[in-house]
Amino acid sequence: MIYVGTCGWSYPTGEGRWDGVFYPSGKKMDPLEYYSRFFDSVEINSSFYRPISPVNAANWAKKTPEDFRFTAKLYQKFTHPKMYEEASGEVADLELEDFRRFKEGLAPLREAGKLGCLLAQFPASFKLDGESLTYLEDLVGQFEGIPLSVELRHRSWSDSPETFRLLEFRGVSWCMIDEPKFRTSVGNVPVTGNIAYFRFHGRNAKEWWTGDRETRYNYLYSPEEISSLAEDVKSVGERTGDEYVFYNNHYGAKAVVNALQMKMELGQPSEVALPRTLLERYPQLAHFS
Repeated sequence: MIYVGTCGWSYPTGEGRWDGVFYPSGKKMDPLEYYSRFFDSVEINSSFYRPISPVNAANWAKKTPEDFRFTAKLYQKFTHPKMYEEASGEVADLELEDFRRFKEGLAPLREAGKLGCLLAQFPASFKLDGESLTYLEDLVGQFEGIPLSVELRHRSWSDSPETFRLLEFRGVSWCMIDEPKFRTSVGNVPVTGNIAYFRFHGRNAKEWWTGDRETRYNYLYSPEEISSLAEDVKSVGERTGDEYVFYNNHYGAKAVVNALQMKMELGQPSEVALPRTLLERYPQLAHFS
């Protein structure tokens, strides 16, 4: 099964907000319930900033169809200790309680059969050496029994056969990403684990390093680029089980547009009429409606 969606579903503020573009303005509706009319999966981003509340997870499970799947980014304390320390003012000393609390928040999704995978996204500064390899192995061990994908951005990981051996032995998937600096990584890293995980961040090279958390993702993949990426998804799928394909070019709901186009490329056309406001902003979707 190929699941297609976006990284996150709530972008209510900022110049690249989704309200009034994907989500109708002036109407009372639940964003997640509305989102799930068009997509069968979503990547939870809020779990990166704080562990999920079991109450929230249970509500999310109730709001979505039975075949809907969530993936969740690991807590920043696990993958971005410096960022955690800057945000919290606390030292990022990991304890078993941190892992217990994180998994406890995910429990309602697992019990509902809706937790597809976890994502360990490491920063580009996370380089391969003896210490980091041991850390990665220990982290993977903490989530044994839960499908896990690892996003490793520094080239030292892809250049080393040790990475492949570790992920293959542990059954962990190597996340395939598309962004200005790592465009060629999609389809070119080893296939490990029983699932495939794709994250398409956009190719806004001009603002990737200088833009803010919104403008760097201001990029709309062309139909030709979507078609090429779809071929990669199909090719990798021949060697794995379930696949998760997420767009993170969220500015102005461009992730929604490209995810809909990807679904069409994969033979999964939307069965729901698209929002008028989305069609007005992106007339290239007119043939979907």
